Amino acid sequence: MTNLTTCEDNPFQVLITETNNDAAELQSRYENHRVNRNTQQARKILAPDFAGWNLDEVLMRLDGPAREEGYVDPRNCLVIWARPTSPVRDLIKFVQKALSSVAPSLWLMPPENLHITVLEVAHSLNEDQIDRLVDTLQSSQSISPVEIADYSFSHRTRLIKPMVSFDSTAMALSFVPAAGEASDARRSTADDTYSYHHLRRDVFDMVRAAGVPVASRYIAPSAHLTIARFITQEGFVKQGAGLVDAKIDPVKVKELTDKIEEINQKLQAEYWPDQNGVKAEGEWLVGQGQGLIIRRGRLWYGGGEDVQVGQGYA
Repeated sequence: MTNLTTCEDNPFQVLITETNNDAAELQSRYENHRVNRNTQQARKILAPDFAGWNLDEVLMRLDGPAREEGYVDPRNCLVIWARPTSPVRDLIKFVQKALSSVAPSLWLMPPENLHITVLEVAHSLNEDQIDRLVDTLQSSQSISPVEIADYSFSHRTRLIKPMVSFDSTAMALSFVPAAGEASDARRSTADDTYSYHHLRRDVFDMVRAAGVPVASRYIAPSAHLTIARFITQEGFVKQGAGLVDAKIDPVKVKELTDKIEEINQKLQAEYWPDQNGVKAEGEWLVGQGQGLIIRRGRLWYGGGEDVQVGQGYA
């Protein structure tokens, strides 16, 4: 691979520059983003005028009680993903079960579909448009799909401090880049100077170097996997009311936000780093087991097809 040059307009470089390339400050930006967003969303959801969940109308037609047989999601995308490790998947299973205990109508992301979006290259296009982008990527003389997918093998990053993030549409398990915290992994904590945010920056530059334009919606300081979505108001309407024009029961909504707070307290107490290290479920080594995945197709909910799968590490 030729030497990688950071584009002047790389949106991920902005935060690295603003934080003086300091791992602790970078982590703080990620932490503040998710905490502030949860606070903002809780205020909105618990407000007296909250009219109900923002239902995913496409997913409703694909799965659940309102499923339409034969419906096909028209949105095609091209992305670079990373898959969670087995311990992180186990943690997500625990979180999903806890959420379902108070919100059984939630649509849960199947474990085999779980992913984090390192870079969204294109979204909501048709198949022909995605075909052309993939052809450009695969025919590039500057950067190959293999080099992009394998990049996490030689540029290893660590995500820690799992927390449930939420809004009126969905819930996610979010992480922050490590900044020298104790680790049970066979690596130096000094390696955290190269972070997940740096990985996002570099993958952006590689895709651009391959001649593929990037139209990403995800440039915020966030490292999250969507784990649940709302596809019905069922379970959140006042007793005796139907789902059509029904009034939302604020008591039921509060039960869910209280459960999220309870889960987050448990995650912080048991799965965040301390002086003795960190449990495997609370630490995600990006690219462990499987490298980055270049994926195309109807993948909004974890579907699609692989273009290239990168080399993982032990």
